[in-house]
Amino acid sequence: MKKEVWFGLTIMALVVLSAFVLLPAPSEMSSGHLGLLMLALVVVAIMLGFPTAFTLMGMGMIFAWIAYRSQNPDLAIQQTLDLMVQRAYSVMSNDVLISIPLFVFMGYLIERANLIEKLFKSMHLAMARVPGSLAVATIVTCAIFATATGIVGAVVTLMGLLALPAMLRAGYSVQLSAGAITAGGCLGILIPPSVMLIVYGATAGVSVVKLYAGAFFPGVMLATLYVLYVVILAKIKPHMAPPMSAEDRIVPLPAFAQVVSKDISNNVLPGLIGALKGKRNAAVPMRDLLNHLAIALLPVLAVAAIMGTIYLKVTAPLPPEVVEGVVAMGGELADSVDDQKEEDSVSGLAEPEADGLQTPPGSFETAKAAPDAVTAEPAKEQAPAVASAVAEAPVAEAERQAAPTSFWVGLASCAVALALFYAYFSFARLEIFKMLLGSFFPLALMILAVLGTIVFGLATPTEAAAMGSLGGLLLAAAYRRLNYVVLRESVYLTAKTSAMVCWLFVGSSIFSAAFALLGGQEIINTWVLGMDLTPVQFMILAQVVIFLLGWPLEWTEIIVIFMPIFIPLLPHFGIDPLFFGLLVALNLQTAFLSPPVAMAAFYLKGVSPPHVTLNQIFAGMLPFMAIQVLAIVLLYMFPAIGLWLPEVLYK
Repeated sequence: MKKEVWFGLTIMALVVLSAFVLLPAPSEMSSGHLGLLMLALVVVAIMLGFPTAFTLMGMGMIFAWIAYRSQNPDLAIQQTLDLMVQRAYSVMSNDVLISIPLFVFMGYLIERANLIEKLFKSMHLAMARVPGSLAVATIVTCAIFATATGIVGAVVTLMGLLALPAMLRAGYSVQLSAGAITAGGCLGILIPPSVMLIVYGATAGVSVVKLYAGAFFPGVMLATLYVLYVVILAKIKPHMAPPMSAEDRIVPLPAFAQVVSKDISNNVLPGLIGALKGKRNAAVPMRDLLNHLAIALLPVLAVAAIMGTIYLKVTAPLPPEVVEGVVAMGGELADSVDDQKEEDSVSGLAEPEADGLQTPPGSFETAKAAPDAVTAEPAKEQAPAVASAVAEAPVAEAERQAAPTSFWVGLASCAVALALFYAYFSFARLEIFKMLLGSFFPLALMILAVLGTIVFGLATPTEAAAMGSLGGLLLAAAYRRLNYVVLRESVYLTAKTSAMVCWLFVGSSIFSAAFALLGGQEIINTWVLGMDLTPVQFMILAQVVIFLLGWPLEWTEIIVIFMPIFIPLLPHFGIDPLFFGLLVALNLQTAFLSPPVAMAAFYLKGVSPPHVTLNQIFAGMLPFMAIQVLAIVLLYMFPAIGLWLPEVLYK
């Protein structure tokens, strides 16, 4: 038997032994203490390398059988099997989990569309003047690609093959290069559409749509902090991130651009418009001029379309419900008159009822209707006037409203930004813009389409994931990468990942049920509530525990094992599960960046040159871990970073 197996069995035996030493005597031990023992054994088994899903399932079934056996030994086996079937069926019937294989399939298709190389090159050239441009371009590329795929291992591996050699050749330090790749590649587990948020939402019972809306700005904030750290470090220590040389900034121009920039103007708009006159540039094809002029005007057209849509939205007529307020007011008046009559009858001020003697024979119904008839005629006379007023009200309100001042301020800001953009828009920048059009914008458009339909309520996460899968197919086909081999590999890897997530949920569900049966949750609740913590203290304690768990465990294990323990405690402290989930999502970034079980480091080590050691990669990740802690503090101090967008969209 291998030494590792003997070592694992020894550690597990020591844990069991120490548990029996620390726990109360068997005569005093409750079922809850067995639940805590089960929790400790599960954590140790996972740290020793046993499969998480089957460890949870096996431990859950064993301890569930123990719990049932203490109550009814004859039915213990039957009840345990019933529990397993019911928990597995509940996972299979969870509609939220359907979106996971669709998002994973979208990610694998985009990964194989070979977009990341073009995206990295275009980003590098676009940020050539930024300090630490290679590392900044790496983080931005990783963030975009990780957002589109959500597959941390794939992003870190591809960027390790592409960006790490380029940064090392440019003289970047190994630590900074490794930290930028690993930190940027892990952003996909936070920025929507994220599988981690789906898993948390399904575990905690929180809306995935609200989680996506809430995690958007924290994810952007974290990526921005990464970029700021790299820029500041490159300014303070240029030897760690040398600036890009002038030779590397040169962008080759097509033949017509060389002629136009030399003879007319190096600025795109004056050069192309001057060349369209035709006489001075007879050698330049008119078709090329028109095509590139259309490309150069795309920012203007995009801003015009966006601002036009906003203008139509803010100046739209009031809805018909506002006009119907006239009728509603009349109804309220009538109701108030009826209420006044009821109050008068109660207070004795009502007219006495007719006794029949005051009514002529044969006219009883007429007499009953007489009081109403007094007001009936005026009402009939006023009916045409009221109807005409109601009919005219929508016409009056159909006029468009005046645009607010904020719209004109935004329009003026866009105009100034476009003027500055075109003032520095040279033919070299036009070539970079064309590279971005072919790599960044299709990917960004697909991401925004998927997120936009989810956040604005146009589609459920499952429907948006289906459309994202279709978008991945179209992108792979557009870049001529869609073939039988790519499709087969994507489907196989999707099925493999989905099966892992499914079994993980089944194991987690069985484990949680056994933990509750043994009373482990009750013991933890009693212990935490007995500490008499304030909400702030509880939040700090929970985040510290999750941060420490991120060192030996991965985010999937933390969510499926420990979130069912924390979630029942939130109502007592008045903590919103949505806000708690955003803090946890930021905190769980450490699960991929914290040694010794930092999977991103091992992904990068597998494709890095031999002289790059694992200790250097770990050292490069530590500053980015500190940035993650800073992001958690900022989110806690300013909850609006995560809660503003859900509150605006889902009031």
